[in-house]
Amino acid sequence: MFSMLDIILKYFPDLTNDQKQKFEALYELYKTANEKVNVISRKDIDQLYERHILHSLAIAKFVQFIPHTKVLDLGTGGGFPGIPLAIMFPEVNFTLCDSISKKIVVAESIAEALDLQNTDFVIGRVENLKEQFEFIVSRAVAPMEQLYRWTQHYIDETDRNNKINGYILLKGGDLKDETKDLKRINRQLNVDEYELSGWFSEDFFETKKLVYIYRF
Repeated sequence: MFSMLDIILKYFPDLTNDQKQKFEALYELYKTANEKVNVISRKDIDQLYERHILHSLAIAKFVQFIPHTKVLDLGTGGGFPGIPLAIMFPEVNFTLCDSISKKIVVAESIAEALDLQNTDFVIGRVENLKEQFEFIVSRAVAPMEQLYRWTQHYIDETDRNNKINGYILLKGGDLKDETKDLKRINRQLNVDEYELSGWFSEDFFETKKLVYIYRF
């Protein structure tokens, strides 16, 4: 029988039983939460695994974080990409930040229901954070130049992963203008784009991209 989890197993076949159980639990958790707080478009709830969970896991196709890596999910909303990534990387520390308190409350309640031990939650503006992170991830929250202005001082300069510390962003469409604006304020940045259709065959991913921003 077809399971919603099949689309995740198609691309990540080596999940542990614990990971499978957690991913499988997400549908009912988000469906119930979404009836109270609209964190996912109503028409998208039945596409949760493709358009939100698998989309978030594109980052796991790009990099395998080593244990104890510190990752900030900026503008997480109801927990994307942070919660799927926290399931995928149980030994990595994820801080999920959003300025809309009711959305963070949803994300935190879902993490609690899943017994995720590697997530912290921050309600408020990113400028109020007091720590540094090796990577900042985000899903189409703001133009790259704005994200960089807000958060450039939060990137730790000590590299431990096989990717240089920086930003891993899930975006869509033509990013030429965003890239140009970003380079205008700091020319000492590399901006690499990856087509998600190279990793996932579903039509949804045809226009989706992963953007990796890092220093020379």
